[in-house]
Amino acid sequence: MDVARMPFDLPLRCRCGRVRGIASEFAPSGGFRLVCYCRDCQAFARFLDRADVLDAAGGTDIVQMPPGRVKLTVGTDAVRSLQFSNKVFRWYADCCGTPIANTASSARVPFFGLVHSFISVEAEGPSRNEILDEILGPPLCRIYERSATGPLPPNAPAPASLGLFVLRAAKVLGWWWHGLGRPNPFFDDRTGAPRSAPRLVTSSARAAL
Repeated sequence: MDVARMPFDLPLRCRCGRVRGIASEFAPSGGFRLVCYCRDCQAFARFLDRADVLDAAGGTDIVQMPPGRVKLTVGTDAVRSLQFSNKVFRWYADCCGTPIANTASSARVPFFGLVHSFISVEAEGPSRNEILDEILGPPLCRIYERSATGPLPPNAPAPASLGLFVLRAAKVLGWWWHGLGRPNPFFDDRTGAPRSAPRLVTSSARAAL
């Protein structure tokens, strides 16, 4: 199967397997993969004691995609959220501390960032990265690299360009236009409330991370 051209169902699972899901009809051209070096992404991984999710310079591999393509099928009772700011909710599996996704604080935003740790790949280390590149396509850019904790890896993607921002905006607009912003696996369809009330991490606690 040529995953670069043919949509496929991408299996999702936490480290222990309690929380599972699927991203349906996924294709690399239908998502937007990037590496984020922001301090909040780093704090999220450390809060969960999952520094292994970060690359050598503190980057998090994320695929932005429409919520309507993703369904959590098992273990939703173990899904929790936290926030470092009012704008972003960070979702994880409470059973094993696996980071799942970053969303806006509103269900009306038609995309979210799926963290690579929730993608089901039966491999670890460099071989896992190679498999992710094969099924997701390579990361298109990096962001917030000024917050990196060390030298960037030799294979780090280039900084985001204006052209990539335009491409991303076009994708998000397309997801909204085609109604793929809903249903959202992290928010109640009727009320728009988060399915798990986010735990607020104070600025002092975040700084300690």
